[in-house]
Amino acid sequence: MKIDGTPYRTIWLDADGETVRILDQTLFPHRFTTAALSDVEEAAHAIRAMLVRGAPLIGATAAYGMALAMRADPSDGNLAAAAERLAATRPTAINLRWALTRMQRLLKGLPAGERQAAAYREAAAICDEDVAINSAIGDHGLPLIEALAADKAPGEPVNILTHCNAGWLATVDWGTATAPIYKAFEKGIAVHVYVDETRPRNQGAYLTAWELGKHGVPHTVIVDNAGGHLMQHGRVDMVITGTDRTTANGDVCNKIGTYLKALAAADNGVPFYVALPTPTIDFTIEDGVAEIPIEERSADEVRYVGGRGASGALERVDILPDGSNAANPAFDVTPGRLVTGLITEAGICEASRAGLARLRPGAAA
Repeated sequence: MKIDGTPYRTIWLDADGETVRILDQTLFPHRFTTAALSDVEEAAHAIRAMLVRGAPLIGATAAYGMALAMRADPSDGNLAAAAERLAATRPTAINLRWALTRMQRLLKGLPAGERQAAAYREAAAICDEDVAINSAIGDHGLPLIEALAADKAPGEPVNILTHCNAGWLATVDWGTATAPIYKAFEKGIAVHVYVDETRPRNQGAYLTAWELGKHGVPHTVIVDNAGGHLMQHGRVDMVITGTDRTTANGDVCNKIGTYLKALAAADNGVPFYVALPTPTIDFTIEDGVAEIPIEERSADEVRYVGGRGASGALERVDILPDGSNAANPAFDVTPGRLVTGLITEAGICEASRAGLARLRPGAAA
């Protein structure tokens, strides 16, 4: 996708072919900068501190983290230690575990002297596959937007609500929830996106609005609790979100607040779609509410808000009374019964074990 006309990916190799370069998303939207990752500890910090975020990009960064580890020490001991270190950074996103398992499976079967080159090749392959997957998600989701546009008056936009950031900043390119939107925009279909601010880290306001704006897509930032009101008044044609983990029965785990949007959509007859790459599906889990570990992040993310002050300097402001505690569950689970459909690179299916089995025959078994 583009930033002011220049195409970017979210992760790439520097000119030396070994140092990993990322967009530092903790400084968006007010400062655009990149960060270099030179070792596995820096890769782990980038994931844990959310310089990179979004399940697909976390997986890609972890893969390159393994490559950096093999550059430093390709021994069996370091291979296991690096995987363990990276796996501990974020407990919820399944792509992290998937990417690490894939890297370990490859590297364990190779002599130590071949592991560095193989790790870099495999990490690059994971990134290229992610781009292709997300582009295909966009292709499969595009007809949904085209069908809504066909019922609109000439020039009237299709209004789409999204939550958090499941855009290209959460992947290597294209995004998941935003891929159909970008495909529609590139095709000349009038679209308008309602962007939830997504407290407490404001990934919608800071990231989704930023990337849509940089690519030229019309959008409006709304407070998290406004979505239901807009749906009641017919101002939302469809909802598309992403997911960090999808269970065998179609439950989706996504940024906190997604469940409430699904409830409002169901109450108002608004289609609620979830866009995801199939590696995000965890067939080992049946009941998302009972079985998915929900990450509890620091209360400081609730207590403090960052932004650009009147002087132009970036500031951090405490918004809570002294002595008040804060809780910060990072994700919630939306039951599959509230999901209209899952948009994947293999097509669209219902959010159920039967739907997933038809999408990937034999996978649900």
